[in-house]
Amino acid sequence: MSHSPVPLGTFPTPLEPAPRLAAALGLGPDDLWIKRDDLTGLGGGGNKIRKLEWTAGAALAEGADTLVTTGAPQSNHARLTAAAGARLGLDVVLVLRGSPGASRSGNLALDGLFGARLAWAGEVDQAGLDAAAAEVCARLRAEGARPAPIPFGGSSELGARGYVRCGEELREQVPDLRTAVVALGSGGTMAGLVAALGAGSVLGVDVGALADPAAAVARFAAQLGSQQVPAEGLRVRRDQVGGGYATLTGPVREALRLAARTEGLVLDPTYTGRALAGLRAAVRDGGIRPGERTVFVHTGGLPGLFGHGEAVAFAEREAKVLED
Repeated sequence: MSHSPVPLGTFPTPLEPAPRLAAALGLGPDDLWIKRDDLTGLGGGGNKIRKLEWTAGAALAEGADTLVTTGAPQSNHARLTAAAGARLGLDVVLVLRGSPGASRSGNLALDGLFGARLAWAGEVDQAGLDAAAAEVCARLRAEGARPAPIPFGGSSELGARGYVRCGEELREQVPDLRTAVVALGSGGTMAGLVAALGAGSVLGVDVGALADPAAAVARFAAQLGSQQVPAEGLRVRRDQVGGGYATLTGPVREALRLAARTEGLVLDPTYTGRALAGLRAAVRDGGIRPGERTVFVHTGGLPGLFGHGEAVAFAEREAKVLED
């Protein structure tokens, strides 16, 4: 079945210079630009909107009345699936890892506001989460609903098409682009950029969402284009995972502070904070050099900051009181 996207976002997203952040990183004032995919519009914004235009569009075309997807409790993809369902008049069920009660803030608060129902899967791995989603879909079908499963992170060959379009936008906005730096989670965002820009032009910073993210990127990118992209041919940094996906690392703290204080730019502790920490490390070790045009792809995630207790506490401690 051929699919076409359903419009959910506001595109093209802006490209903004970041001269103060560039200087702080050791780059030239015109070297670093920010692709503002946090400004995609719907539901608090972020990169998952581009994917949902395709995956939710396919669900609509197939006659679904309910979207079912998976994620961690503070999943940006789950939040935006809930928002897309509201926009399109579809029910949404979010199958989340863990158990209720640990947090009601950040993305979880918005999930509820958008009208999504939650199903808690317990402490399971990705296979367990997928199995729980399959059970939910079976139960919904038994009740007479028409559920459509949306893959983890929105990442599939279909969802990744949204980031082919983003890569095409970047080619128009930055013809002399050398490197696009992006957070690497479930793989679809980086895969779409690789398909549009080439493997050598995209640096993915692993956030710890998958055991082997490069293999996922290679698989999706190969499905999108005529070229086979070997996992070992991708530019991937795996040095920013730290204690795991949900942890707030020292380099991410520094990245959050740096972006906020040089450009008024808010990053999140899981994805974009790690991506900037990876960009900073790449400048230090020569993977990204002054005099070359670099774009930081801001994939959003701001509501997730408010659901991360440690990150909120860190931000609150940054406030200095003016002495009398």
